[in-house]
Amino acid sequence: MRSTQGEFMRAPDGSSVGGASIEDLCVNTMRTLAIDAVQKAKSGHPGTPMSLSPAAYVLWNDLLRYDPKQPSWPNRDRFVLSVGHASMLLYSLIHLSGIVEKPGSDKPSLTLEDLTQFRQMNSRTPGHPEYRFTSGVETTTGPLGQGCGNSVGMAMAQRWLAERYNKPGFPLFDYHVWVFSGDGDNMEGVASEAASLAGHMKLSNLTWLYDSNQISIEGSTDLAFTEDTHKRFEAYGWNVLEVKNAEDRASLKQRFEEARAQDGAEGGKPTLIVVHSQIAFGAPTKAGTAAAHGEPLGDEEIKGVKRFFGFPEDKQFYVPDGVMGHFQDGIGKRGAALSADWFEMLERYRKDYPELAAELDMIGKHALPAGWDKDIPSFPADAKGVASRESSGKVLNAVALNVPWMIGGAADLAPSTKTNLTFQGAGSFNPGTYGGRNLHFGVREHAMGSICNGIALSGVRPYCSGFLIFSDYMKPPIRLSAIMELPVIYIFTHDSIGVGEDGPTHQPIEQLAQLRATPGIMTIRPGDANEVVEAWRVVMPLTEQPAALILSRQALPTLDRTKYAPASGLAKGAYVLASCEGTPDVILMATGSELHLVVDAYEKLTEEGIKARVVSMPSFDLFEQQDEAYRESVLPAAVRGRVAVEQASSFGWDRYVGLTGTVIAMHSYGASAPLSALLTKFGFTPEKVLEAARAQAKKTQA
Repeated sequence: MRSTQGEFMRAPDGSSVGGASIEDLCVNTMRTLAIDAVQKAKSGHPGTPMSLSPAAYVLWNDLLRYDPKQPSWPNRDRFVLSVGHASMLLYSLIHLSGIVEKPGSDKPSLTLEDLTQFRQMNSRTPGHPEYRFTSGVETTTGPLGQGCGNSVGMAMAQRWLAERYNKPGFPLFDYHVWVFSGDGDNMEGVASEAASLAGHMKLSNLTWLYDSNQISIEGSTDLAFTEDTHKRFEAYGWNVLEVKNAEDRASLKQRFEEARAQDGAEGGKPTLIVVHSQIAFGAPTKAGTAAAHGEPLGDEEIKGVKRFFGFPEDKQFYVPDGVMGHFQDGIGKRGAALSADWFEMLERYRKDYPELAAELDMIGKHALPAGWDKDIPSFPADAKGVASRESSGKVLNAVALNVPWMIGGAADLAPSTKTNLTFQGAGSFNPGTYGGRNLHFGVREHAMGSICNGIALSGVRPYCSGFLIFSDYMKPPIRLSAIMELPVIYIFTHDSIGVGEDGPTHQPIEQLAQLRATPGIMTIRPGDANEVVEAWRVVMPLTEQPAALILSRQALPTLDRTKYAPASGLAKGAYVLASCEGTPDVILMATGSELHLVVDAYEKLTEEGIKARVVSMPSFDLFEQQDEAYRESVLPAAVRGRVAVEQASSFGWDRYVGLTGTVIAMHSYGASAPLSALLTKFGFTPEKVLEAARAQAKKTQA
């Protein structure tokens, strides 16, 4: 089914606000608020809010199970505006529905004045919806397709929560996830990956509305997008419905009800509702054109819109009498009754299932159970050692055993990334058996990251894993988890040219620097098994920050901590692992698999009488959080002789080695060869490190 422009109902020309139905008033208020805000800001996207207002009104006021006075109610329906450029649609809904800033508050999330400050500095109405910024926004959207991926994570989280916590007579978690998406979302690969997995998982608690207005920035979508979306989603295993006219509120309501009926039905599927709309419906000359997509309509066009809908042409940000009261009688009363019943049910649940209720309290507070780390192993000194992916797998299993709401998996790489949960009862999350702790994403890195963001937004603690090189596929969701301050744990293995024969396509070079350069994500590359332990101790308590663990495929020697400093120094990002007495002549720095190289060099330099220090630097981020006195104690400014060793791009190391220090790093892509040959070719040998260290020591001695 190729989407086609339908015939759209018109408001009677010259109709007055006073003569319109209250439903028409609500829909057209949303439209005019959007075009006024965009016009005042002199930027934004007016067309999509105008065409989607009828669907948004029907969903929110007639069906959405959401209490505006309890915006964080755990069993609320989720609404995701994946077409984040249509943010004024959501902001008008938040204002008109009376969503409050937080439970128990009378302060509105958005006032009418806030709408007038659309896209302005420090306003609560930024250009795209931002989670944690505006109550009523469930996730940060804007990069197209990401909201769709988030919604799959939200739907998976609901299924998992229901499987663990719902009991006979206690349907604590039965919420539905609703998404407004558009042509752009459906062109993005991440949405396709997420839709494919949702269909496989039979997530019948998920509905995407596809606003098929056939307009993108460059013009008609016929320029680049002519596929049969209906058949594609049917092939994914979705239930596909259609509304031929976006102005037909009765049909919209019927389709929404049919979509919700899929949830709990035998053979239920996720639903795609294809809604044929006209972008900027009501605009005299710009309706149905690309000119209405991403720029203000202009004063004269706006007057024409208001005439079309019977609104006063000379009023901006006009909310007619009765509109907000109508929303209070709809979503307000329905949501208040539903949430009150739910909280009363929760109190009864506490008496019958106190331990599970206590878990829910911890999930709500982002707390960890007492003794969450009691089973974490320690690793004895071992010259042969163990790959950090192996030691991490052991720690992960010990942690997840005691954090029951921790779930995760890999992009078809769990046997390689060692992220399978293997303890009794872990199980797999599969269609119809949603209580498993192991998630199987398939080869879908793009979707995996955005799905984990959706899981984190639902309170469940996710981790995901893959090879470091394929973090490239996950850059957008990683960045968004940092922007949203979500405690997603990214486990990246195969972290260097140590991948060997797989060659440069699989050997990461710039990825480590890219993660370090991303604000808000804690990146840690531990140097042995006990640093892996400490890395997990650091990342698990994080409640408002994602973390990336960078781990090796090859074995790393486990250092003798009776001889060298305790691995607990990792908590400060960098620490003195070993040092001469007094001021060193040269400081050797390294992370990950290169740590043993500088330790070996340190021992030889000491034998030669050269005063040396080894600094393990697993996390630049943590080190930069320390005070100046601590950083000086680790890296004294007076010591000019410095060498850093890392099998990755040298980018960023100049901060620590200075202008005259030496960085032994990768300055090209790798090669396909056995590891020993690669280390020789690219200079990661004891001889090269010693040569650089001796030369650097002379600078301090001078």
